[in-house]
Amino acid sequence: MPSAFSSIVRDVRIRIPTLTLIALAFTYASTMPYQSIIGINELGMSDRSYSGLIFLAALVNVATSLTLGIWSDKLSDRRPLVLALSVSGMLGFGMIYEFRTTAVFMIAMLVFIPISNSTYSILFASIRATTNTMDRGRAAAITSTVRALFSGSWALAPGLIGLYLMHSQSMMPAYGIAGIASLTCFCLYLFLAKPAPKREGPVTQHIGFFSSLSRVFSPYVAVRVGMMALLLGLQRVNSVISPLVITHAAGGTVVDVGFMAGLVAFLEMPFMMMWGALQRRFRSVHVLAVGAAIYCLYLTLLGFVWAPWQIYSLVLINACGAAAILSVPITYMQDLIADRPGLGSSLISVNTFIANGVSASIFAAGTAFTDYSGTALVSAGVGIASVCLLLFIERDRQPAGQPA
Repeated sequence: MPSAFSSIVRDVRIRIPTLTLIALAFTYASTMPYQSIIGINELGMSDRSYSGLIFLAALVNVATSLTLGIWSDKLSDRRPLVLALSVSGMLGFGMIYEFRTTAVFMIAMLVFIPISNSTYSILFASIRATTNTMDRGRAAAITSTVRALFSGSWALAPGLIGLYLMHSQSMMPAYGIAGIASLTCFCLYLFLAKPAPKREGPVTQHIGFFSSLSRVFSPYVAVRVGMMALLLGLQRVNSVISPLVITHAAGGTVVDVGFMAGLVAFLEMPFMMMWGALQRRFRSVHVLAVGAAIYCLYLTLLGFVWAPWQIYSLVLINACGAAAILSVPITYMQDLIADRPGLGSSLISVNTFIANGVSASIFAAGTAFTDYSGTALVSAGVGIASVCLLLFIERDRQPAGQPA
């Protein structure tokens, strides 16, 4: 059986979406680290206004991803949709870079950029539509490998862009870079992607929008997406408390924070491929449970560190667990609505939105009665409880083609 990487290289229906995802990572990586700096420091938005804008943008992103995911399942070819979403990215990022006003920033953040962000789930839907005809283990390995390549691009971009902007008085050029990345996505699909064959045409034309939406909010799907959000929330809350633990309890510096973040991001790549390979032999839920348990171990140990070297000693455990939490749920959620690649992939955005809320809740609850190290222990406790609950609700579920 060919490896996941060779399958990606050989099949143009997987190769082009993968290359597009690698380019798409630059739109996130070039803007997210500087977004708050631009909105608050350069454009003069208040903390409350910026927080409200980000929350509304997240709502728009979820609504757009669900809507486009449902619609994409009715299309015989997702290529025109990806092209349109890339144009939206070019407009949104380009407007901010060109006009540099608060009003334009808000319009782009609420309309064009959330629409463009749906490209992520649509590209994974395209890959899923192709891998649906493959052995399930091989399909899961391909998805994890694609996610690993996306993470590698994400990890590489901030450093390169940071060097480019090092002597710049404004962070606005970051949005110009994001606009170029969106243009790259457009060109990849315009010139290299092939139209889907007629035999792969739509099979869900007769299914209505609200009928599709009801599947997302059905108890079976909603409970499991909630479980995935709890686990992803652990990774999100770590991104908040880890820098604070490093600079407070461990006595480190911001240099340690940046180096750790980059090191973990790079190490996630091989671990994602490892978890993907394991999904060829074991159920996704069991692979995810092991990865999440490893991450809970990391969070527990994080709660006891008192020196920078101890943080660095945890980097492999951190990357190994995080890789599972970031990659395995993609296949798991797509499997929840396996016959609808677009709708199933849109659950990724729903999962991320809920996970951000979970992260904020854990951080608020933990810091209300303990310090940052204690909050790491609280997060580990939530994670262990989530893993046990996930295994409980999945105890009788046996996907076709999976080993017991």
